[in-house]
Amino acid sequence: MKRLILAACAALALSTGTASAQKMTVLLDWFVNPDHGPLYVAQALGEFEKRGLEVEFIAPADPNDPPKLVAAKQAEIAISYQPQLHLQVDRGLPLRRIGTLVATPLNALVVLADGPVESIADLKGRKVGFSVGGFEDAMLSAMLARHGLTMDDIELVNVNFSLSPSLISGQVDAVIGAFRNFELNQMDIVGRPGRAFYVEAEGVPAYDELILVAHKDTVDDPRYLAFLDAIEAAVQYMVNEPEKAWALFLQQNPDLDDELNRRAWADTLPRFALRPRALDRRRYDEFAKFLKHQGLIGEAEPAEAYAVELR
Repeated sequence: MKRLILAACAALALSTGTASAQKMTVLLDWFVNPDHGPLYVAQALGEFEKRGLEVEFIAPADPNDPPKLVAAKQAEIAISYQPQLHLQVDRGLPLRRIGTLVATPLNALVVLADGPVESIADLKGRKVGFSVGGFEDAMLSAMLARHGLTMDDIELVNVNFSLSPSLISGQVDAVIGAFRNFELNQMDIVGRPGRAFYVEAEGVPAYDELILVAHKDTVDDPRYLAFLDAIEAAVQYMVNEPEKAWALFLQQNPDLDDELNRRAWADTLPRFALRPRALDRRRYDEFAKFLKHQGLIGEAEPAEAYAVELR
């Protein structure tokens, strides 16, 4: 009888939400920004708590570290990028995509709207700024090829993440790696609007920009399903109540209340994955083939080597 009473008390504690929450650490890809909206809205709405989770978000000192730390089982989840995941798996990191945060590319090739470059073909003999070599070079190469150019027809300049300032100052004629929801707004705000050439319209296969990755040996952790369900609930709220969701985001990040982040929030909102768990296997297959063709990975593995769809 005593055991039955204890069991009933335990069941009651679970049903009333008093059981201790399961802790999780999520490593961001960069400093907090509107790309992370669903995470903070889910937190503010209590969606994690409802599912028995206590989630901590940590912004990295080095944006290259989060996937490595997850691979070393120093954190449960990292926000990363589909292109980088392919490269990391090719190099032996034991990672798998478990969910999608931003379901479209954000990357773009950007020029000044009133500048001399009206088409990609106009880049012949001009300077193109970049921040991260490798994948950005591959994207640019594919985009140039559609217009009869090669990488030998341009001059690459490493602008060290100073993308829009280097373009506005005339240091370069174009930049690759600009996020269309940030750099374009930043340029418009200072009165030097830009023109974007979208990578997925210029020879680069579509891909998921921001994804959630975990160690491949832990993908059956039930906390991940609960986490993704919370994210899905948050995205639905954001779509239905964008202004209220923005207010919830600012409650946790008041220093982001400015014109740039307000614009970025509006531009990013329609790009969040409505079904974070859903996996487009063909997208992963095609992107692996693209990276192999560009010489960035040794083998184009099937989608299952990079991603799982949790059920």
